[in-house]
Amino acid sequence: MIADIVIAGAGPNGLMLACELSLAGIRPLVLERLPERTQENRANGLVGQVVRMLDRRGLYERLTGHEDPPRPAPGFVFGALPIDLSVLDDNPLYLLQVPQRRIEQMLEERAVELAVEIRRGHELTGLTQSADGVTLQASGPAGPYSIETRYLIGADGGHSIVRKLAGIAFPGVTTDAMIARTAHAVVPAELVDPATGGLDIPGYGPVPPFLHHRTERGLFVYAPLPGAPAPLISTMEWNGHDAEGPLTLAELQASARRVLGVTIAFGPPAGPGPHMSRKLNGGNTRLAERFRDGRVLLVGDAAHVHSAIGGPGLNLGLQDAVNLGWKLAAEVRGTAPAGLLDTYESERRPVAERVVMSSRAQSALIAPGSEVTGLRALFAELLGDPRNVGRIADLMSGADVRYEMGCDHPLAGRWAPDLDLEGGVRLAELTRDGRSHLIDFTGGDWGHPATAGLSGSDVPCTALLLRPDGYVAWATDAPQPDAESRASLKAAMQRWPA
Repeated sequence: MIADIVIAGAGPNGLMLACELSLAGIRPLVLERLPERTQENRANGLVGQVVRMLDRRGLYERLTGHEDPPRPAPGFVFGALPIDLSVLDDNPLYLLQVPQRRIEQMLEERAVELAVEIRRGHELTGLTQSADGVTLQASGPAGPYSIETRYLIGADGGHSIVRKLAGIAFPGVTTDAMIARTAHAVVPAELVDPATGGLDIPGYGPVPPFLHHRTERGLFVYAPLPGAPAPLISTMEWNGHDAEGPLTLAELQASARRVLGVTIAFGPPAGPGPHMSRKLNGGNTRLAERFRDGRVLLVGDAAHVHSAIGGPGLNLGLQDAVNLGWKLAAEVRGTAPAGLLDTYESERRPVAERVVMSSRAQSALIAPGSEVTGLRALFAELLGDPRNVGRIADLMSGADVRYEMGCDHPLAGRWAPDLDLEGGVRLAELTRDGRSHLIDFTGGDWGHPATAGLSGSDVPCTALLLRPDGYVAWATDAPQPDAESRASLKAAMQRWPA
């Protein structure tokens, strides 16, 4: 069999990449080891720029069930410290509470709409690269077979077979000092504060909902997620207390007692489920030595793993997929300039490095001990300054990402601001085709087809070129098209093809 692109892994990142490639006219083949979608809920929502990215592909309303655009969150947490985002004039942090299994379901439905072939129960077992492509060995229900492909993408998670077969090192650190326990569990009704939706625990005090709550002995989370069979209860402890076998409610209750110093009676969730009950010992922080080896590329957890604190995983991985999709499609079509595909690693690896830095910093802030309590008190003071809140919000959302575009306009390389265009069309509606767009606020002739933008005091420039991944490739403040601005636009369009 011959395929232009094979994606190993039908999780959110692999499916998102498949959709992006299909929008660009390339139909990939997706191989997934599992025979059906997992019912395990590995994440409970989306945090950051990815929420707006889904909106710009028309996928946000599929998850929410309504057409309203996303709104920034009024608050969040950093290292279990509350952040008041209402102090920001331009809040970049967006949240969407939705189970990962629903995200995977939605992305698979969209991929099927776009004629993507997904083979479940098919596992990659070997690969051999040449200058022109990759020969894959795979195994499915009917037995082993081979595939010839131009490119192979590893979207197969932290234990990536693709990464291992390609010989890409995965350096980092592993710690076994931490135990995290998470389960759906019912709490006594009298503990629920109707005003806040959190808990008011006798002998301890209030515990707000959804936020990491740190004590000097560990971490506790109470998350009454909408539509869940029961609230999600989570604890994190250091230095032992691990019981043999799967997690039980008794073990979770004992852990909560050690963290909070009081006993909460947990009951089993009602209904058929699926019910979460998971225990994780230790953790990994690792970053692939390179994101590309010849015709093999890595996205998502195959390229980077880190603490889940702050919820950065899907924000990072899904945007890897969106960054790679249009570049890889241009390479396959033969329209990519030299070096375009290399910019996937040069752009996304530094972003992964920042996420690793952020997750390590937050892990330090939730650790037990009086010294950490002192550090947290100082950090809380710093978060009283809106400027620091803005920097943290930019870091957690990914709004501080700026790529090198070869254009010195302040907008170039940044995520395009939300704009209302002519005819009442939102920018997010314009970009659902996954293509580049030239947006003109002058009504002039740029020598290329352009979408008209509304003029006004809030217009950030006179014209801009938007890459398929939502970042500004070029912008100008020239009042009208002139020889210099037209030449710079032409260079940008050649460097960043649609």
